[in-house]
Amino acid sequence: MGRATINAMCAVFPGAVDTDPWGDGHDAWKVGGKMFACMGASDDGVSVKTDSIETATMLIDAGVGRKARYFHRSWINLPLDCAEDQLWQRLAVSYRIVRSALPARVRTELPPEEDPALLHSRYRAARTG
Repeated sequence: MGRATINAMCAVFPGAVDTDPWGDGHDAWKVGGKMFACMGASDDGVSVKTDSIETATMLIDAGVGRKARYFHRSWINLPLDCAEDQLWQRLAVSYRIVRSALPARVRTELPPEEDPALLHSRYRAARTG
């Protein structure tokens, strides 16, 4: 999977915005001003947040991803060749974790949250469309 595919997946999450905070071609996807996914300029994968250091360690030990450079230990980096369903699940979990941790006043300013399965269907329809 490439950068365009991952960006298309991230774009379907309500309130998601693509930014390049460091320049040089990064894609840092944010909701409510907080990052939930990031791809560096070198296209070496996409980094996502997990719910804990323990979950990140378990996913790394299971070979799902690797330690995300420059991020907290609760983040992992998924390789670009991971399965689409695995990538979608990790993006959806990361988005939900970040969105739910936003202050209530910020959450109320965002579009309503939608079922990840519905969002995935919307992404697939747009891709084949």
